Amino acid sequence: MHKDIIRVLVVDDSPFMRILIKDMLENDRDIKVVAVAKNGKDALQKIKNTQPDIITLDVEMPIMDGLECLQHIMKHNPLPVIMLSSFTKEGAEITLKALELGALDFVTKPGNFLQKDTFDFKTELINKVKLLAGKKVGRLHQPETEIQSFKNINMGSKRLSTVVAIGASTGGPKALKEILTQIPGDIPATFVIVQHMPPGFTRSLAERMNNLSKIKVKEGEEGDELKEGTAFIAPGGYHITVENARDRYVLHLNKGPLRNGHRPSVDVMMESFENIKDKKFIGIILTGMGSDGAEGIRIIKQQQGVVIAQSEETCVVYGMPKAAVETGLVDWVLPLEDISKKIVSLVVRE
Repeated sequence: MHKDIIRVLVVDDSPFMRILIKDMLENDRDIKVVAVAKNGKDALQKIKNTQPDIITLDVEMPIMDGLECLQHIMKHNPLPVIMLSSFTKEGAEITLKALELGALDFVTKPGNFLQKDTFDFKTELINKVKLLAGKKVGRLHQPETEIQSFKNINMGSKRLSTVVAIGASTGGPKALKEILTQIPGDIPATFVIVQHMPPGFTRSLAERMNNLSKIKVKEGEEGDELKEGTAFIAPGGYHITVENARDRYVLHLNKGPLRNGHRPSVDVMMESFENIKDKKFIGIILTGMGSDGAEGIRIIKQQQGVVIAQSEETCVVYGMPKAAVETGLVDWVLPLEDISKKIVSLVVRE
């Protein structure tokens, strides 16, 4: 076998899905499915025997499900894993848990196997396998039960002073958790977040972040007013912009054209700040493929704001931060664990 061939282990309890996924992946000449497994226990044995470069892992399986299998992989033999998820609310919640446990990304299974849905699924799966195969994956650490940082910072009674605009894609949910859980609840800033995700998953992400964070986190809705100590996550399938409505700043959702292949788009969100004159701006570009956000940060800078990009060594994919850095407009390139500290210091400095 050619040394550059990507070796994939496909794990799914459905014989139909195992055949379908294998055929789809091997339609690309750079990919070879070295084994298929029918449950997590079967997968762990086949990892030892076949040494794959990457694994596609179903969530719901008998004997050992996807989450339990993932925890074993990350604890004993960390490998890149892509979860295959359903569009259900439960599927979204389990998928987000898997991303926290170390899975690098996910692909949603089509609700039906019409030609377009199947083609889109195949294209996304192949692209993500080729992008993520061989990525270094850290061992699973026990999550902290409570975040202590910044607990005693007294923000006083300041009103909303700063808008923090965050863009993320592949690897973003885990990065957002690292940042948002470290922000004090009384910070006089609002957060507007674009995370590239399908509809349904952004609501589960917001609910999960809200349960873990001191600030309020919610999926953005039409007409939501920007408030201090609150983060708004753009709903999947909608662009999110900030509009001035009678001296109040409110969110507007729209289904305009895709931008950089995305809706929501980081660029669309950031460019809507152009006519806001009385707030400070912090733009943050996190891990993700592509270049979304590289144009939007120009508006942040025009508004006398500052821009932070996540460092390459802490990104799952260094595409979006790299594109931002290449504009020459980034003020700081920081490892993920330092970004929340920088946000707080910039807001408090006022």
